[in-house]
Amino acid sequence: MKIQRIAGALGAELHGVDLTQPMSTDVQQAVRAALLEHLVIFFRDQHLSTEQFMRFAQAMGTPVEYPFVKGLDGFPCVIEVKKLEHEKNNFGGIWHSDTTYLEQPPMGSMLLAHEIPPYGGDTLFANQYLAWDTLSDTMKSLLDGLKGISSSAKADVSKTREDRLKTDGKEGAPKNYTHAHPLVRTHPETGRKALYVNVAHTSGIVGMTDEESAPLLKFLFEHQVKAEFTCRFVWRPHSLAFWDNRCTQHNPVNDYHGFKRVMHRITLAGDTPV
Repeated sequence: MKIQRIAGALGAELHGVDLTQPMSTDVQQAVRAALLEHLVIFFRDQHLSTEQFMRFAQAMGTPVEYPFVKGLDGFPCVIEVKKLEHEKNNFGGIWHSDTTYLEQPPMGSMLLAHEIPPYGGDTLFANQYLAWDTLSDTMKSLLDGLKGISSSAKADVSKTREDRLKTDGKEGAPKNYTHAHPLVRTHPETGRKALYVNVAHTSGIVGMTDEESAPLLKFLFEHQVKAEFTCRFVWRPHSLAFWDNRCTQHNPVNDYHGFKRVMHRITLAGDTPV
């Protein structure tokens, strides 16, 4: 297996791995180690059936269902992330870490490209270890111990779900999930601290009024996605991305109006942030 970094902050392509075949224990451990080191890893030219995609996910963790969108027939943990030619909003088209409004947000997420536009549709990723490490000691002491309130109903992110809920929404799903998590979490595997707020879901801070929390959150939202903390992945058909939600954010760029983009996504179970 050859590892090729794509940016200084995070991200690496893994070459020499055929995910259509079952992985040996050694390869599984090497892939997992690459994820922990680079935060998001990418594979090219992986012509995977849904069964093979699921097998890879199960080798890396425990797939879980997404709360709002129903899965593929026979594969409830695999959802279709798509934007059709006539649609203007792309699914999840804002900086975020996946479903932080759940009590146990996912450890990681995987996205497999099936159909991509002729240009555009890249995905940005941001390193939240760096976002935390580069704060002043005074700001760190202010944030450490505080909890952010995550909601699934913030207007900007809700808008990015509208088209999918019309076509693929789950019947009976709650309209809003809300949970509080530390503003800075400690990664359970690396022991490193990462900033754990995001503009899509973090709506306030426990114990603060909205007037008090808004300017602090605005600063953090802008700080945590500085260009020097990011990488950009250019998709091709059959590319696969696997990112660590505990220490990254991502943002799918919505710059391909008039074209179709279809991906399959699996999320992996996580733990309660501390």
